[in-house]
Amino acid sequence: MKSKLFLLLSIVGIILLPSCEETVTFDDLHKTENEAAFAAIAGNSEYTKIESQSKAGFIMYKELVDGDGARPLFSDQVNVQYTGWYKIDWTKTDTYTDEEGKLIKNKKIFDTTATADNVNITRTLKVATSINPYDGGIIDGFSTALQHMEVGDKWEVWIPWQLGYGSSASGTIPAYTTLVFEIELVSIVE
Repeated sequence: MKSKLFLLLSIVGIILLPSCEETVTFDDLHKTENEAAFAAIAGNSEYTKIESQSKAGFIMYKELVDGDGARPLFSDQVNVQYTGWYKIDWTKTDTYTDEEGKLIKNKKIFDTTATADNVNITRTLKVATSINPYDGGIIDGFSTALQHMEVGDKWEVWIPWQLGYGSSASGTIPAYTTLVFEIELVSIVE
């Protein structure tokens, strides 16, 4: 873990060093930290790469549970259980759950199907990508994962900012944020 942190800090330092004369904004630093963290996962042999159908990039995933059901099509609706989070500061490694289970020190859970008493509800989503998640669609990276999952699969999915909310903030999620989801594909809606 310390070697990964050293690598991340080294990459951030190398990228920022030539620009010492320029003003570095929060977005610049946040983008650099998130890209370095995603690059570290992309280099980890425990994770597998999947190119997005949009050709805008790729996601990385690690299989937690192996399903054996059907694979959804782009036009399908699915029932899923998930938790989505992002790290507040990639240079810090400490993580602790608070009393409500929503905020973890250095991690921000921004969406989950788990209730306050740790009961997972199932949510129905369109597999199709959408810029606006409130119209029933989902971000490109989440859609990419679902199109490669089988019913019963549970994955940890890392989504770079280009396949997430991009260069714009969304709710509590800052611009240029690498997102992490734990997704379980429960069923395909018939």
